[in-house]
Amino acid sequence: MEIIRFADLKPQPWRNGGGVTRELVSHPLAASAQDGAWDWRVSIADVTKAGDFSPFPGMERVLTVIAGELLLLNAGGIEHPLERYRPFRFSGEAECSVTLPTGDIRNLNVITRAGAFKGYTSIVELSKKRAHPVFEGQLGILLEGQATVSVTVAAAEPAAEPPAEPAPAPGEPEALSRYDAVVGSDTQTPEILGRGFLAVVSIDPGAG
Repeated sequence: MEIIRFADLKPQPWRNGGGVTRELVSHPLAASAQDGAWDWRVSIADVTKAGDFSPFPGMERVLTVIAGELLLLNAGGIEHPLERYRPFRFSGEAECSVTLPTGDIRNLNVITRAGAFKGYTSIVELSKKRAHPVFEGQLGILLEGQATVSVTVAAAEPAAEPPAEPAPAPGEPEALSRYDAVVGSDTQTPEILGRGFLAVVSIDPGAG
C-alpha cells in the first residue's frame, strides 16, 4: 500500500507568484511542478491572489476547490463561479484568470494530455461502517475529517493442500492526515474508513 503524505511534499512557487503547487503524482515523473514533461499530473495548489493561470497547450484540466468558499475562473472569456467540492472541466489551452471574492483558495488539479488520457474527479462522503475502495488507476485524497486506510487481499482459489507457511495477515490500518493520498490497486486494494470527504481521482488511458 502506497500513501503519499501531504506533509512531505515540497511547495513550488508559480512562475507568476500567484500561489504554490504541491505535486502528488505525475506520469512520467516530472523534474518539477512547472516541468510540463508529463502526460498527466495530480496536484494541490494554493491560490493567494488574483491573476492568470499558466496555459497547458494540448491538455485538459479538472479543477476542484477543496478549501475556501468560491473561486471565480474566467476561461476563454467566460466567467465560471466554482464552489467547493464541485469539479470543473476546461481546456488547458484556454486563457484563464481568477479572482478570489472570499479569500484564499486551495485547489485540487487534474491535468491530462488530450487524446491520450482522461481525468475524472469525484467527491464522496466517507462512512465508518462501509469502507471505500481505491482501485488501480485511482488516487484517494482525504479532504477533511478523520480516516484510516487498510489493505484487503483478493481471495484466492482454495489450494489442494495447505501451504507450508500461513500467508501474512494484512497490515494494521494507517491513519490519514488531511490531503494525504492513497494510491489504488486491484490486487491489494486499499479501503478507507472514517468520517469526512474523499476526492477520488481516476486517470483513464487512451480516452479521446
